[in-house]
Amino acid sequence: MMWLILFAVLILLAVGAVIYLISRIHRFSFIKKLETKNKPLSWIVSVIPVIVTAAVFMMINIWTVVVVFLHLSVFWIGCDIIASFIRKIKSKKSENTGIRKNYEGLAAILITAVYLGTGWYLAHHVFVTQYQLETSKNLGQEKLRIAEIADSHLGITLDGEKFAEQIERINQTNPDILVIAGDFVDDESDRDDMIRACEALGSANTKYGVYFIFGNHDKGYYESFRNFKTDELISELEKNNVVILQDESILVNDSFYVIGRQDKSETRISMQEITENLDYSKYMAVLDHQPNSYDEEVSAGADLVLSGHTHGGHIFPAGQIGVWIGANDFAYGHKKINNTDFIVTSGISGWAIPFKTGTFSEFVIVDIYQK
Repeated sequence: MMWLILFAVLILLAVGAVIYLISRIHRFSFIKKLETKNKPLSWIVSVIPVIVTAAVFMMINIWTVVVVFLHLSVFWIGCDIIASFIRKIKSKKSENTGIRKNYEGLAAILITAVYLGTGWYLAHHVFVTQYQLETSKNLGQEKLRIAEIADSHLGITLDGEKFAEQIERINQTNPDILVIAGDFVDDESDRDDMIRACEALGSANTKYGVYFIFGNHDKGYYESFRNFKTDELISELEKNNVVILQDESILVNDSFYVIGRQDKSETRISMQEITENLDYSKYMAVLDHQPNSYDEEVSAGADLVLSGHTHGGHIFPAGQIGVWIGANDFAYGHKKINNTDFIVTSGISGWAIPFKTGTFSEFVIVDIYQK
C-alpha cells in the first residue's frame, strides 16, 4: 500500500511538472514573439518539446519519463530562483521593456542533461566494490572470498549477454563462492535473457559453487505478465547447478554456513529457527534480500549478512528516505553491529529506471580473513 501511494504521488508530481515545464518553455523568446502573432499556436509549440521528450523516453518505460520530467522541473525551478535573484541585484528593467532571453531555461536543460547523463553512465557501468573483514572463527582456509550480486532485474541495463560479461569479470577475481542476493529477474524480464543469465551462472568459476535467494521481484508481482513462470526460473537455475536457498542453510566444506532467507515480502520463519540447530562455532554468512531484520540477525548470531534491494538509493535521495521512514535498516555499504557485519550492495543494475543518481552499479567482493 505504501508503494502504491508513493507511485501515485510521483505520477501527480509528474503531471504538475509537465504543466510547469510547458509554461517555462513558453517563455523562450522565439515563442514569445510567436505569441504576439498567434497565441494558440505559441502554446502548441510549447507543448511539442514535452510530447517529443515523453515519446522518446517512453520507449524505455513510463517511470523513466517521470524521472526525466521531475528532474528537469526541479532544476528549472532552481534556475528560475537564481535568475530572479540575479535580476533583482542588477536591477534590470528589460522585463518591463521587451522580450528577454530565457537563459535560465537553457541552463536547466543543460544541467538536467549532464546530471542524468552521468546517472545513465553510473547505472550502465558496473564497478567493483571490495570489503575486507576479519573473524576469529575457523574458515578452513586463511581467506574466504565471497562475490555478491544483487538486483540485476534483467532487462533494464543488463540483458542476458551483458550479464554473462559481468560473470566473466567476476571469474577473474577468483571467488570461492558466488551469491545472488535477490531480484535476479522481475516482471519485465524476458525468458531468453533469463535462460542466458542462468547459463552464465553455470559458468561461474568458483571453489564452492553459486547460491541464490529470491527477492521481492523474482517470483513476479504479475507472473502472467512475463513470458516465463517461477518454476521455469527455478528449473534453469538448478540445471546450471545453482543452489537455491529458501529459509535454509548449507554447510560448505565443513567450515562455514551459507544461510538463505525467504524474502521479507513472503511468509518466512525466524532467523532463530533457521540457526537453532547449527554449530555456532562455524562462520555464518546470511543472504537476506531486504536489509531490515538487523536486530533479529544479530540476536541469532549471524557473522555476515549480505543484502541488496535498496539499490544503494538509486535516485537521490531515495536511499536515505527509505531509512528515515523505517523501510530499511541500512541503505548502502558496510556497518557492524556487535559481532555481525552487514553489507548492502547497490546492485549490478536497477529496477525500471536506467539512471543512478544516488549511487552506481556494482558487484561486491568480500574477503574474510581468519585472525
